[in-house]
This record gives sequence, structure tokens and C-alpha cells, in this order.
Amino acid sequence: MRYRLGVDVGGTFTDLLLFDDETGAFWRHKTPSTPHDSSEGILEGVGAITAKAGINPSEIEYFLHGTTVATNAVLEGKGARVGLVTTEGYRHIMQIARSYVPGGLAAWIIWPKPQPLAALEDTVAVKGRIAADGSEVRPIDEDDVRSALRKLRDNGVEAITISLINAYVNGAHESRIGEIAAEELPGVPISLSHQVLPEMQEYERTLSTVANAAVRPVVGKYVANLRNRLQDEGITGKLSLLRSDGGLMSAEKAEEHPVNILMSGPAGGVTGALWVARNAGLRNILTLDVGGTSTDVALIENLEPRRQRTTEVGHLSVRASALDVKTVGAGGGSIAYVPELTGALRVGPQSAGAVPGPVAYGKGGTEPTVTDANVVLGYLPEDLLGGSFKLDREGAKKAVQTVADALGVDLMAAARGIIDIVNENMFGALRMISVQQGYDPRHFALMGFGGAGPLHVNAVARLMGSWPAISPVSPGVLCALGDATTRMRTETARSFSRLAQDTEAEELVALLDEMSAQTRAELAADGIAEDAMTSLFEVDVRYAGQAFEVPLTIDQATLREGGIEAIVERFDAEHLRLFTFNMNTPHEIVNLRAVALGQAPELSAAALERGNGDPAAAKIRDHALWMDGREQQAVIYDRAKLRAGDVIPGPAIVTEMDSTTLVEAGCVATVDAVGNILINPVEGA
Repeated sequence: MRYRLGVDVGGTFTDLLLFDDETGAFWRHKTPSTPHDSSEGILEGVGAITAKAGINPSEIEYFLHGTTVATNAVLEGKGARVGLVTTEGYRHIMQIARSYVPGGLAAWIIWPKPQPLAALEDTVAVKGRIAADGSEVRPIDEDDVRSALRKLRDNGVEAITISLINAYVNGAHESRIGEIAAEELPGVPISLSHQVLPEMQEYERTLSTVANAAVRPVVGKYVANLRNRLQDEGITGKLSLLRSDGGLMSAEKAEEHPVNILMSGPAGGVTGALWVARNAGLRNILTLDVGGTSTDVALIENLEPRRQRTTEVGHLSVRASALDVKTVGAGGGSIAYVPELTGALRVGPQSAGAVPGPVAYGKGGTEPTVTDANVVLGYLPEDLLGGSFKLDREGAKKAVQTVADALGVDLMAAARGIIDIVNENMFGALRMISVQQGYDPRHFALMGFGGAGPLHVNAVARLMGSWPAISPVSPGVLCALGDATTRMRTETARSFSRLAQDTEAEELVALLDEMSAQTRAELAADGIAEDAMTSLFEVDVRYAGQAFEVPLTIDQATLREGGIEAIVERFDAEHLRLFTFNMNTPHEIVNLRAVALGQAPELSAAALERGNGDPAAAKIRDHALWMDGREQQAVIYDRAKLRAGDVIPGPAIVTEMDSTTLVEAGCVATVDAVGNILINPVEGA
């Protein structure tokens, strides 16, 4: 077996990319998602892509999967009913929370406070106490624990969270209560806070563990169902899921700690963009992943994507590492409408989704969408997915005409207005992860992918000043490519909470060594060879008295040579970049993390045959489109026939199986050595 299959399930399409580890050859496929049971769409895609490659499904060695099943369970409120066991006196921990109300002054008046994932009636407090130094103040009362657990059993809870005060320094009480819970509630999944998040701050630790418990039954059922369906098809290769931080974890680990895959879906696009950037010789990238329902944006600096210590899904913010991805409700299926109250055009966040989809898809959609506007303007030719998917342009025109009538403008002005608004929404999201984080977007290229990314990347790059605008190879299935080309990752954390001036470097190194051994043992249990592992370390630092920390990546060599001062200098530099000031205050080292990584697969991009710069051989036909307020003549090209070095003046459209790239007037596109399309403005245009 030598094949690895990346599978990304989106709201509208399921993307698949099959890689031959030996030759570097790959095959891609896109099939409509099946929201009622994702495995149906996956298996349909597996059958189609293995047939294309001429292989048997049993030859797939690695099945690598990005999924939104945990995300959707949280967003739709379909997580399990969670029973929470906490320390006596802390029963209201989920209700008191952090007393933080989002919004401006007096926002609390109109803010609908979200319901905690563990209801008060399903929360019990038990006797027993661990001190802040890990010593036992008061032993647990096992009869009291059994009585409390029986109450939860009678309430009908479907998952149990055990989160006791100071358990992060000593988890003995939690472990014992977990054993009793397994006896009293057999078959009910149990999450212990000192295993899920061994860090101080009891609310964040409890919330993260409750979230883990809430999605465990959902993820467990999904993974078991997928595993069984794959085995029925003869696929016995290793099943791994993409973590929120861009690494892979085994399906078994994902069932135990699903809180780590809450942002699995968007992470695939970033890891795919990273692979493309590395092969194209680019180091600084802004990513623009435009799907049918939403757009995800992220920042990659020096081939390192920005990560954050919190994963945010809807109102939920849990303490779990994730790529810093921002999402906005602007995609190909976003619905355009004109509210009677304002009479102003709005686009999204409502989406036509996979069913019924845009009007142009001819599947029963009636409301005008971004895709329909692109069809009307001529940016999307009538034949999609390599000609296997015909678009209904007349239907799209009728739908967009309803917007034009409501605005009192002509059809083309309304369609262009829809596109301009959705581009501005994407622009706003990109500013959040660049300008608002202290980065100048003019120092970054912009990579557009997902089914609709290459259609919008040129226009958004113009707004951002981020050149070149890049349409990567296989942009429509880049998330699946990311799933297939990333590596195994695991991490562990520990609270430290000591002033830097009172800390010796040797003590820190010894602790990191101990944590490194733990993470490497976890990878070894997943079958990763010791010589294929790499260790990284992160330290959370703040000025004493601050309520937040800044995470820093550090290696032991730097720590040994530069001592604690090396951490302090790194923190001051990062704090200055983020907030434009430093403080004359002692530094506090709050948390330590050790990360273990498996070896990244050696999958290089295949070089494209060199052309003479003239794309004439790839020309399909001339085509009229609407741009800059008038109809213009453009050329449609077949991407499969383009050669390295080909130069394409705008306006032009490049079609392929999984996406369509738009080159605007006043810009010129060049095909690089591995087939990426790089779009730049024409000087003086």
C-alpha cells in the first residue's frame, strides 16, 4: 500500500485528493456533501477517485480526514447532555463564568446569555479538596460521590465531566471519581479535566472539559460509523483526523479528546496553503478559503501559520490550540437580499448551502446568491466541474433581477453590487488577521482557494494591496490536500506560574524534557518511529498582574544558551508588536507546553512542462463578461493545458475541474514552475 487519501467535508461539497507516495502523482474529486450522513458523500467520492486512479480502495494506506462534525454539534446545540462533577462550593462555576459580556457599554441589556453546556440541574458538588500545591486538604467521601453520580444517572446525562479545584497539580481525586463513575454509569464517556487541560484557571479548564464531554458521543458515533463503512468498502488503512492546530491525531485519540478537532475543517486549507507556499518558494501568505457557506482567512509568516491558545466556535471559547482562522459568513451560496426596512443590499450570512444551492445549480434554489451573480456577470462559464455540471444562466438572471428591481438599478449593476459587498466582507476578515494583529498586508501574497476563492482572489488582493494573488494547483480541493500532506501532532500542557526572575533555566529545561518524553510516548503509541519525531516547546508569558498571556515558541538550545533572559526578550518584542508598548513590570511564566510532531510526508509538487509564454494552446473560446461598468471581451482557458511560463493578460477566465480563476482587467497572470497561477497588476494600469 502506498496511497494516502485526504478527505475534507464542507457544507456544500466533499473534496477528495488521492496521493501516490512513490511517484507524487495525484487525483482529485469533488462530490456534493450529504449533511444527513457525511459518510455517504465520502464513500461516493472514494469510489469515484479510486476508479479514476485505477486502484482498489484496499490500497489506501492512510485515510486523512478534516471534519466539521464537532463544530456543527456545538453550533447547532446538538451535543450530549453533560453531567458535571465539581468541588463543594463551586457548583455555579459554569453560570458565573467570567462575567464577560461581548459588545459595548450596556451590551448586557440586550445580550442573550448562552446556556452553559452543563446545566445547573446536571451539576453536582462533592466533598474533598486539593490545595494549590497539590497536597490533600480533605479526602473525598466515596459515599457522597456515589450519591451525586446516581442523581446524574437518574437525570439521564449522556456524558460526564469531572473538574475539581486545583486538579491540574494533582489529579488523584478526579481519577478516583472517574473510576467510581465508570461503575455507576457504565458505557457513559467520562472526561477528566487534568487530562484534557492540566492548566490553572478553573473556569477555562472546566469549560474546555465540558465541551469535550458534550461532543464526545457525537464524534464517537461519527468515527465508529465512518470506520465501519470504510471497512465494508475494504479500506483498512490508518484513519486520522485533522486537529484544530493543523496536525493530525489518530481516530482513537479524536474520540477521547474531540475538543482538539473543533476547528478541524478550516485547518485543512491552511496546511494545504502551507504546502503550496513551500513548493512555490513563497514565505508570507494570507489565505482566502471561500466555500459555499463561509470564508475562512488565516496568516502564514515565514512558512509558520499563526496559532492561538483558544478555539472559538459560536459563543463557545475553549482553551485548546488552534490555527488563528477567522470566519465570515460570505461564500458562493451566500444569499443576497434587500430588507424593506433599510432598502440597502445585504449579502449573507444566510446561505443556500448544498441543498437547494444557488439558482444556477438547477436544484430548486430560488433566492439569488453570490454564485448566481458571478454567473450573470460572466465570471462563471456555464459548464462547471470539467463540463459535467451545467449552470442555468437564465435562472440566475431572473433571481438577481429581483435584487435589481428592489434597488431600482439594472441587472448588471445589481450583480456587481453583490460581488463588491461579498469582497468587502472578505476584506474585513483579512484585516482582522493582518492589520489588527500588527502585520502589513502589503508584505504578504494572497492565496485564494476553495471552490470560489480563485474567483474573488484578484479583486480582494487589489483591496488589500497583497500581491501576487495566487490561484494554487487544485484550489477547489486544497483543504483535502492539506489533510493529506500534514503530519501527526500531539501536545501536553502544565501550569508553572512563577516570576521569571525567580526561575532557573535548568529547572525549566528539566520540566520541558519530562513533558517532551510524555508527548513522544503518545506518538510512539500511534506507531511513529522515534527517529521520525520532532519536539517543540511553547511558553505562555505575561507581565505580572496582566489577565492574559502571550504564547512564545522556544527551543531548549536557546533556553540553555540565553537562559530565562532569552524568553523575556522574546516576550517584550512580541508584546511591542502586538500592543505597541512594553511595561516596566516583572515577567511571569504562566504555562508550559511540549509539542511532538511526526515526520511530514516527502510529497513535492510535480514540475509542469515548460511553455513558450503563449497560452494559445490552452484557449477554449472567446467570452463576453461585465467588468468595470461595461461589457468586455475575455478569453477562457483550460488550466490542464497551460504550461509553465505562460502569460495570461486580463480579463481572462481559467477553468478546471474543481474551481474557476478570474483574472481582472488591468492585471496579468503568470503560470509558475509547478502550475500555480500568480496574478499581478499591470504597471500603470
